[in-house]
This record gives sequence, structure tokens and C-alpha cells, in this order.
Amino acid sequence: QVQLVESGGGSVQAGGSLRLSCASSLYPFSAYYMGWFRQAPGKEREGVAAIDLDGTSMYAESVKGRFTVSQDNAKNFLYLQMNSLKPEASAMYYCAASLFRIFTIQSRDFAAWGQGTQVTVSS
Repeated sequence: QVQLVESGGGSVQAGGSLRLSCASSLYPFSAYYMGWFRQAPGKEREGVAAIDLDGTSMYAESVKGRFTVSQDNAKNFLYLQMNSLKPEASAMYYCAASLFRIFTIQSRDFAAWGQGTQVTVSS
């Protein structure tokens, strides 16, 4: 059974930083396209960042320059470093995996999902 387990969420003041982690049981982890999504109450799930098999990353416009996605294939971990956080970043954050090449960060392209980790940014 595929498992993606997120951690690292929490409460932070605006301008602060958090690093989210996603532990994966996928094998081989390096064969999967990975992404981060977020969903705030009453809003649709939004693609935040994704990373290609060769390490190429893509970001939502709203987080470019502040968020960085990375992965450690040896440890089967995906990360999301979030800097200069804004209150509008408050949401449940999910990691997701796809076996198929992605060109945009759309939730419909990802088949495996974690349970999420909550991020709250106060002003």
C-alpha cells in the first residue's frame, strides 16, 4: 500500500519559515513525479510546487521565489521549504505522486496522496 506521510506543519507568524517533509513508501521513489498542494477551508485544492524526475521544479506564481521543492531519493523524502510566509498560505498541505510526466501542477494528474499537514500563518 502506497503511503505518503507529511510532517513539519505548524503555526508561524507572517514572514516566518517552515519546512514540510513527505516520507514515501513508493519504490523506486526516483521514478515518480512529486508535487505539493494546499487546500484552505472553502477553497479548491491548489497546486503549489512540483518536481520532475531530473530535478526540474515548477511553482505556482504565488509562491515563486519564496518556496523551494526538493527531494532526497536515497531517503525517499520530498521537501517543501517555505520562506516569507504570508497569512494566505494558511492551509492543509498535501504531497502527491504521479507515475506520469506532469506539465502543470494539477491535482487530477496525481494518483497517490498523503493525509496532509496543517500550516497556519498569523498576521
